[in-house]
Amino acid sequence: MPNIKDTHDPYNGYNFWVEWDGIVHAGFRECSGLTGSRAASLYREGTDKNLAQRQIPGLNSFGNISLKRGFTDNAELWEWHEKLLTGETERRNVSIILADDKGKEKIRWNLENCWPTNWNGPEFNATGGEVAIESLELVHEGITVG
Repeated sequence: MPNIKDTHDPYNGYNFWVEWDGIVHAGFRECSGLTGSRAASLYREGTDKNLAQRQIPGLNSFGNISLKRGFTDNAELWEWHEKLLTGETERRNVSIILADDKGKEKIRWNLENCWPTNWNGPEFNATGGEVAIESLELVHEGITVG
């Protein structure tokens, strides 16, 4: 019989929270955009005898983070966005934290120098029964995992 290592169950995607300025901002319905990529550049030296080009790593880039939550009388997302409308760029370090089913923190993605690039207010429909949702899109300058 083969020697099988202990496997770990994956974490559920619903058990997360967002933190900035050392304060947990719970209640987000969705968080997406945790992506990173690296451009590839073609390179060839004049002395290469081989006709193939080399691929070398280029600049790193990161996707925008989209946060969605039920609209409440807490205006902090709008106020952060509004500062940019008046010319003030307030950058914050933001963490996205994933927890296990017992609520214990298991992994943290730390986003550096975030600021809102887009805010969306709720959509309204008098014939529907959905919760009013606001969203904030953040740009950032890098991800570390801790």
